[in-house]
Amino acid sequence: MFDRSKRLAQAVSVVALTLGGLTAIPAAMAQDAPAADAPAADAAATPAQPDPNAVVATVDGQTITQADVDFAARDLSQDMAQMPVDQRQAYVVSVLIDMKLSSDAARAEKLDQTDVFKQRLAYLDEQALRSAYYIEKLATMVTPDTVKAKYDEFAAQFVPEDQVRASHILVKTEDEAKAVEKELADGADFAEVAKAKSIDPGAANGGDLGFFGKGQMVPEFEKAAFALGEVGAVSEPVKSQFGWHVIKLTEKRKSPVPTMDQMGQKLQQQVVNDAFIKISNDLHDKAKIEIADKDLAAKIDAQMNPQAAAAPAN
Repeated sequence: MFDRSKRLAQAVSVVALTLGGLTAIPAAMAQDAPAADAPAADAAATPAQPDPNAVVATVDGQTITQADVDFAARDLSQDMAQMPVDQRQAYVVSVLIDMKLSSDAARAEKLDQTDVFKQRLAYLDEQALRSAYYIEKLATMVTPDTVKAKYDEFAAQFVPEDQVRASHILVKTEDEAKAVEKELADGADFAEVAKAKSIDPGAANGGDLGFFGKGQMVPEFEKAAFALGEVGAVSEPVKSQFGWHVIKLTEKRKSPVPTMDQMGQKLQQQVVNDAFIKISNDLHDKAKIEIADKDLAAKIDAQMNPQAAAAPAN
């Protein structure tokens, strides 16, 4: 019924759920990872992973295992985001104990036999199976090779943009900026004047702002910096919301292709999104979906296809 090629909005929510499931150790229970270039620790010094079948607690004869703790830790990771690491296991176990007690009490009152509970259980069953299905499929589709292929595709399509490297001296008033301009015209060193007189936090490094492209600076500053024709040229005083600037052009270049390391999590997220869209498309293409309410169907179609919905009618 629907063209499912645009499902990014749904991908974001499912990807957030599935990324945690692709890791072997729950993020909520893990310590900070060591630096990539840190020397490897001796195997004997590496702590053994907990036995998933180890009994952590019993509640009226019912066991809570390490596997239960690990699973719950993933589910409760957002709740524990601000919690000290050494307190998280205690929190998870206390939640599991309360779950055992309250669920037993609910069964004793036959709450598990109500229609509302059965509907809720059916929903949670499908939700869990949906998550398990996507996790299983994504685990085979999101690999170092597919991430590298996505980077190669990005690099091949990358269009370099003009970038400049500039330094600036920021002062409060136009008179101060004109005085700086004259001092520089008389031969003063730009970096030394920046260190002495600029109120910008970067004054300590001579006012160097590094490379930047269009759209990264306030418009007045950007226009003046890119208008400087030759490396070494110094602008007239330029007013912005921050004060008055005197700008020096120090380098010009075309933007380089970002490395895989620089793309980082963003690149993997794109691969996950693409994989999710493909999995979802495959499922919907094989299904017969009917929605009785035409207005509701149109709204769903618009959500699934935002670009088509925004296109002007012929």
